[in-house]
Amino acid sequence: MGVAVTPTYDRRASASLFSRLRTARGQADPFPIYDELLARGEVVPAPWGGFAVTGFAACDQILRNRQWLEPDKAWRERQGPGTRWNAPSSREMGNTLAALNPPDHTTVRRAAGSFDRGTVERIGHTVKRTSDQLLDAFTERIRTGEADFSQLVCEELPVATIGDWLGLPQADWPRLRELTHDQVFTQELLPSASQLALSDAATAELRTYFMELVRDRRSHPGDDPVTRWIQTWDAIEPDRDKADEAVYFLVLFVLLAALETTATLLSTMALRLVESPDRWAMVADNPDLVPGFVEETLRYDPPTHVISRVASQDSVLGGFEIRRDEMVHLMIGAAHRDPARHVDPSRFDPERAADHLAFSGGIHYCLGAPLARIEAQTLLHQLVRRLPRLTLVRPPSMAPRVAFRRLLNLDVAVA
Repeated sequence: MGVAVTPTYDRRASASLFSRLRTARGQADPFPIYDELLARGEVVPAPWGGFAVTGFAACDQILRNRQWLEPDKAWRERQGPGTRWNAPSSREMGNTLAALNPPDHTTVRRAAGSFDRGTVERIGHTVKRTSDQLLDAFTERIRTGEADFSQLVCEELPVATIGDWLGLPQADWPRLRELTHDQVFTQELLPSASQLALSDAATAELRTYFMELVRDRRSHPGDDPVTRWIQTWDAIEPDRDKADEAVYFLVLFVLLAALETTATLLSTMALRLVESPDRWAMVADNPDLVPGFVEETLRYDPPTHVISRVASQDSVLGGFEIRRDEMVHLMIGAAHRDPARHVDPSRFDPERAADHLAFSGGIHYCLGAPLARIEAQTLLHQLVRRLPRLTLVRPPSMAPRVAFRRLLNLDVAVA
């Protein structure tokens, strides 16, 4: 990826920028900081070690190149005790599909299967029915004043969709949603000790819940993905306890992937709509723009702003020597604003050709991308068709995160 050169500045030069990203102001609007990072080059030494990659082309290449690995279980163990990578929640995540490298990744991905046309159609019917019900309730609520669209709709649709598909009791959905909000801290860029403690507790509770679910499905099989995964893993792993645990890790991965990022996509999409009367009118007048609106949301402010990879060998990236086992952080939120890739990148344009890394790339391309698109497109179609134009009451608050975006509220009223 180039010839190594002597860096023109040390890691301290980027420390203030990353410190600003961790403030409430930086979390609410990280894009001016991303512009400053981009101006420093496509690769920036991170103050805590490793490198941050901001250029779109470099991020894209790393995601597609098998030379760059996930920080898997073995890598996490090599970081030693006392590091965030050895927190119980981090070690647990090291066993999930998102953190596996070949050949383990190949085996688990094959066992997970894919969303065939029939499955997508069935889930699509669930999404349509659920979004109709949620908008019915929201319409009644909004008649009396303002309402939180994020909490009442965007947080509810993903858990209903994945909960119905996995066959999880509806009474458990609220708690599972709460647990995912805490669990994701272990996947953050620089989680604090208190955040890791929340994640550790949530992960332990999720393990207990889903191991019990797997054992129950083994005793009472049904027509559902968990039952099918049990049957698949029984053919792969002769040890029944290990097979059950493999199914648990798959269910955990699916739940986390389906809830957190999809809810953020829906909230961010709705924010882009309600903050601009012109955008609302544009989509209402031309529903064919709905898919483009969703894709532009994924580019403009993706649910995941940082994806991490590890070098499998010594290499050169952006003029810097990267050592084997050294980590690079792909700043996807910044890469999507790279002017070398997108014309006028800070402008939200639903007619822009889809071009983003929001679903990652290569062998780790998001398994649930079709479901996220179905939920977002269905909700947007129904929102502009069923409701009069909504307006933003106040700017939303953001969760204290850098890598995983989350709107804590989206308060709206009828314009």
